[in-house]
Amino acid sequence: MGGTKKVTAAKQDKAQGTKDAKDTKKGGRKDKGEGGPRKAEITVMVNESEAMKIIQNAKVVTVHDLARQTGVKISAANKFLIESTKKGIVKRVGGYSGHHIYQAVSS
Repeated sequence: MGGTKKVTAAKQDKAQGTKDAKDTKKGGRKDKGEGGPRKAEITVMVNESEAMKIIQNAKVVTVHDLARQTGVKISAANKFLIESTKKGIVKRVGGYSGHHIYQAVSS
């Protein structure tokens, strides 16, 4: 009753093409360390004067707000706010579990 299906000509060509590609590699996989352009290490600095203007003009600011308004990554904005807190320029006034709210220290 059943039996195997007849393979179309297009499928035969595809099957032969993949077999040829495998034979040309001679050894299979490529080593992980080989080839390809290396990724450049990018360091992003927050423009301090621009960031301080944003913080001074807002009642409170979050890391996400600062990152969006200055155009940097969240990690860079977070690092800037943490360093500013240590210097005493900004204070943490609320938030929880990494989602902190910061406010400029009034002089």
